[in-house]
Amino acid sequence: MIERFTMEELRELLYRYLNEGLVRLTISNPRSKTEAAKISLRPVLLGEKLVFQASISRDNKIFHRNLERDEAVEEIVKWMGIYRQLEVFSEEGQATALVSKKGKVGIKEKKVSCCVKRQDLSHNRKKKYILEPERKVDFLVDLGVQTKEGRIVRAKYDKFRQINRFLEFIEDILPQLSADRKVTILDFGCGKSYLTFAMYHYLRELKGYQVHIIGLDLKEDVIAHCRELAEKYGYTGLDFYVGDIASYEGVSQVDMVVTLHACDTATDYALDKAIRWNAKVILSVPCCQHELNGQIKNEILAPVFSYGLIKERMAALFTDAIRAQILESKGYQVQILEFIDMEHTPKNILIRAVKKGRAKDGGDYCKILEFLHVQPTLAALQDRGKDDKQDA
Repeated sequence: MIERFTMEELRELLYRYLNEGLVRLTISNPRSKTEAAKISLRPVLLGEKLVFQASISRDNKIFHRNLERDEAVEEIVKWMGIYRQLEVFSEEGQATALVSKKGKVGIKEKKVSCCVKRQDLSHNRKKKYILEPERKVDFLVDLGVQTKEGRIVRAKYDKFRQINRFLEFIEDILPQLSADRKVTILDFGCGKSYLTFAMYHYLRELKGYQVHIIGLDLKEDVIAHCRELAEKYGYTGLDFYVGDIASYEGVSQVDMVVTLHACDTATDYALDKAIRWNAKVILSVPCCQHELNGQIKNEILAPVFSYGLIKERMAALFTDAIRAQILESKGYQVQILEFIDMEHTPKNILIRAVKKGRAKDGGDYCKILEFLHVQPTLAALQDRGKDDKQDA
């Protein structure tokens, strides 16, 4: 719920958030087209002095200003006179501020549920990767990401960043995985298995976890190659099989399910399996969302849906939002996160779900289904599961 605040109360809120624990602050939606499209702030240490670096985007250029705390607060308050929206994310929590035409400020705050890492505040910070660019890793060489000398192939640098970004998500959920027993992980639609090998290397070789990771894909030649590489590296506990997501029954208990770029409803079958297995963690990057685009109907939104591209994108977002709501109704704590920057891939939404046991009322997503006149596959699969239990 958004509560009404004055500019003075906004100033007080900013003082709470502007400290070393700030992750990012973004000001957007200018009232005039002549203003900068976006302003972002981050904390920076200049020597031993904490300042806040403002990055102002204007005419495809970015201009920087370093502001002390008091100065930053006053500048932000002034900017909010000409911008409509402010978003802040820090160790303190998350907040969104919206400013109306009449200058009234509405603020919504919530505590961060988990996994906020304090940023490196050094001014000339070097990007830190879990897999270091200078260190040779055998599977990265064989998969064409590194040269034999251990240097990142220039054309594969985006893939290297993607691998590391994925490992950051794995790092965040490590407390959810048992360190006292073997952890079973299923990777549906593993493909060439860049991320599968990276996951094994990180968990087994770098972190010392006992793991059994299963990669599953429909392409026999790809699976055969992955098996050869796993045997070559001596990766015991890393198996690859040819199989379909919907029909796979090779295990009865799974700790984590990973499904990256499973096309359209294949993601739903993977999520359904994960829920039935009572998986502790789910990481899913959906792809090619076609199903709801062919179903979605709503008289109120009909003028908006008349634009094909808008309808397609909204249908994709609704698809993932409904998936998240269904997961929450099954006792998962869900976050929708950016997997990789849009400039590197349009498939950039990651659904991260951690089993917490506190199920949310499923009535909310049912109302959404009725409003949009849709019946997504995941909802149908879960309903079928309820019927099977009742018949049993």
